[in-house]
Amino acid sequence: MIASKALSHVRFCLAPLVLLGTLPGAPGMANAPEAAGTLAPYFTPAARAPAKPDGDGFIRRWLILEPITKPNRTNTVFTGSYVRKTLTAYPFPTQTAGLPRAGETVTVEGQKLAWHALDSTVFDVKLFNFAQSLGKTKYGVIFHVATVVDSPRDMEVRMAVGSNSASMWWVNGVETAVLFNDRRMVMDDVVSRRITLKKGRNIIRGAVINGPGLSDYCVRFIDDAGRGVTDLAVTTL
Repeated sequence: MIASKALSHVRFCLAPLVLLGTLPGAPGMANAPEAAGTLAPYFTPAARAPAKPDGDGFIRRWLILEPITKPNRTNTVFTGSYVRKTLTAYPFPTQTAGLPRAGETVTVEGQKLAWHALDSTVFDVKLFNFAQSLGKTKYGVIFHVATVVDSPRDMEVRMAVGSNSASMWWVNGVETAVLFNDRRMVMDDVVSRRITLKKGRNIIRGAVINGPGLSDYCVRFIDDAGRGVTDLAVTTL
């Protein structure tokens, strides 16, 4: 993994910064779900027709699972061993290889959670706002996401990821990028080794864990010159 150092490539999440520390308020109160609202302005329902990455190559169409509660009052616990153990303890089958469907539900520790097929209106997928809009727990959570990229040819690329906070990512069931420790979402924060997107269908899976603060991520594939790959078809079907 190669951390991107060029300042010209650093783009911070535009949402107001939240100081990372212990959860505010009385125990148990900060995690209380809020009344459900609308997914706008950060999301729109995904259409059936394939989408394209945006002009910088960021993938904006995703299946997102409603958050799994995983209480952590601080993000300093997200060491490599903790993140790997937690995010590979899959509570349901085919987590890294298969593709879920919009509306499909899974049950985790007695809680029924649904998958949503959405288009992000911005380059970074705002998981905090996704959870808030659905009236779900926003802090101390794990989000699972998935999408499909259809490549017109075999393509040598690198996966470039940013997330708030830690995350793990798989391409066609193979671990591809990992982000440990307490971190803010930064464009191209971690760049994978060179991988091959095969001609046709490629399944991308990810898991993001966060304690207090905002949760979001951004993903794109880049070429050897660091340019975003845009000639892909993106679908959740």
